[in-house]
Amino acid sequence: MRVLVTGGAGFIGSQIVDALTARGHEPLVLDVRRAPGADVRNPAAVARALSGVDAVCHQAAMVGLGTGFADAADYVSHNCLGTAVLLTAMAEAGVRRLVLAGSMVVYGEGRYECPRHGVVRPGPRAVADLDAGRFEPACPLCGADLAPGLIGEDAPADPRNVYATTKLTQEHLAAAWARDTGGSAVSLRYHNVYGPGMPRDTPYAGVASFFRSALARGEAPRVYEDGRQRRDFVHVRDVAAANVAALEASPPGGTLTAYNTGSGEPHTVGEMAHALSAAHGGPEPVVTGEYRLGDVRHITADSARLRTELGWKPEVSFEEGMREFARARLREA
Repeated sequence: MRVLVTGGAGFIGSQIVDALTARGHEPLVLDVRRAPGADVRNPAAVARALSGVDAVCHQAAMVGLGTGFADAADYVSHNCLGTAVLLTAMAEAGVRRLVLAGSMVVYGEGRYECPRHGVVRPGPRAVADLDAGRFEPACPLCGADLAPGLIGEDAPADPRNVYATTKLTQEHLAAAWARDTGGSAVSLRYHNVYGPGMPRDTPYAGVASFFRSALARGEAPRVYEDGRQRRDFVHVRDVAAANVAALEASPPGGTLTAYNTGSGEPHTVGEMAHALSAAHGGPEPVVTGEYRLGDVRHITADSARLRTELGWKPEVSFEEGMREFARARLREA
């Protein structure tokens, strides 16, 4: 299969290229890192790249929480306009298979259960609570403490920042393309991806990169809030394998299917920072009590659908992955 990988020179995209090659496929790369004009927002460049292609693995995006609402136009341009240009060109070229780099951020907060009211959806956390160090969301009906759990793909979308909004928009555009063309679209909703080749020292990278970059400078990782926020850290090679599985599957046409892509094993941000520091031999993490408005408290994946329907399972354990990542080379932003 000839597969166009947009963003194929990036952190995740480059691993997908390697995984496709290992499976005997022919990956082609469209990435501004390789050529300034190779941008998914450039219709001519996209049309040329799609020649003779059987499927598209769309990884190109502006990622991360960013630096505030001032980035909104850039996020919309790269993620929404870029996806619209790509899908338009795919429709014209007759390419009918898409795998999209989705994200857990479309859910907003994760799954919570109240002892009295069952499963509930807390709203965005109040600034006054965050300033006071009250980081846990309460039941919106009675104010009781909530128990976090694994979130499934059928949970309602509730994006809490600009980046999250653009990732959900990408899914809506892909679904509209699938309905219009009869094509098959899969969105792999990545959880916290980490591993060799993560970009260093950029406000758009993930928390694992922040901590690893600090350790490379001989500094202690700075952990926001109280460090007890739960995430699902999934290794980049496992994410690449999920993309290959989705490309080789035969999902139904005319619709978009979403799959959580995570390890299925929740860990706190504090646990990750300590594991990384220990493996690196660097300073112990510092819990700051600071916060980023727009961050959510707990978000962890139920990836059962991906395992059951596509036969995928993660191979890299948290402990093994952190040991490798502690010494892995980071790429320049």
